[in-house]
Amino acid sequence: MTHLWVRAEQRPNEDRVGLTPAGAKALLDAGIRVTVEKSRSRAIPLQGYIDAGCEIAAENSWPDAPRDAIIFGLKELPEDGTPLPHRHIMFGHAFKGQHSGKELLRRFREGGGTLYDLEYLVDETGRRVAAFGYWAGYAGAAVTLKAWAAQQRGEVCGPVGVYKDKDALLSDLGEELDASGAERPTAIVIGALGRVGTGAADLCEAMGVTVTKWDMKETASGGPFPEILNHDLFLNCIFARPGTPVFVPQDALQADRKLTAIGDVACDPDSDYNPVPVYSRATTWDAPVLRVANAPVLDVMAIDNLPSMLPAESSEDYADQLLASLLTLSDLDAGVWSRAKAVFDEHVAG
Repeated sequence: MTHLWVRAEQRPNEDRVGLTPAGAKALLDAGIRVTVEKSRSRAIPLQGYIDAGCEIAAENSWPDAPRDAIIFGLKELPEDGTPLPHRHIMFGHAFKGQHSGKELLRRFREGGGTLYDLEYLVDETGRRVAAFGYWAGYAGAAVTLKAWAAQQRGEVCGPVGVYKDKDALLSDLGEELDASGAERPTAIVIGALGRVGTGAADLCEAMGVTVTKWDMKETASGGPFPEILNHDLFLNCIFARPGTPVFVPQDALQADRKLTAIGDVACDPDSDYNPVPVYSRATTWDAPVLRVANAPVLDVMAIDNLPSMLPAESSEDYADQLLASLLTLSDLDAGVWSRAKAVFDEHVAG
């Protein structure tokens, strides 16, 4: 019997989950065994999974799960260097030249396990079957606007946290922008036709921010792109890959510019293909921005688990998208799972 083990997230400020109780019930009805770990932070209460009929395990007990169990989580595993013998479904961030990804692949190589990377679960046309993108863009634009509002006060953006829903986020952000006393800024979104860019643009427009929407057509020239510097905010919503243009080069730090806040929602600072190479590390919930220039100021927001600001909404949305694929877990040699394994096999052998 196929056995899916839903692990607790160990990362701070990560309250999302990729399977709802309703989804778990659908898997059980399809003959798939489901174990759910207890969690101190998961946005969806454990009782729903109990009521659905799931088996319950201790938090972070997945290393001792049966070897045939498929371990399902979202963000990274504890970085303890141990070999990984299980099959894992997660965002591995290991296939685009990320330095931390090389260590993760080493652990899989040594343990004999397999990574089914959620970013590489794609249909026959190459389109991802599930993505948190919309809520990443939505939350990323919100934090970038918070950074801009803090600049109007002569400050650097302080800590951010979880909101119970998007209405609470909009209310808080609107009050902060109004208190700044400044006219609403202008923003440019690159990747505006995708899920991430749509979420970013929707948040900006909800806040009365004028948005310039660019996508592949507008960036096909490869740059440079002086138009970006003529906006107050730049929201990068394109994931780094070979051939991605550089949108904000190092010399932009000394350039005459209006730009003072970058929201790198895609957040691949340690990728060889980083399109925003003015910074080199992700930011955090406690310190949401990195100041990379002072005259004028330029802050970069690069939090890499943005959808967890709205964990309930983003979990429900993502889990609904992913469920159809999870229901095919009994045949890992076909469909999305075989395509994801092919990507893993290619990289783990490198």
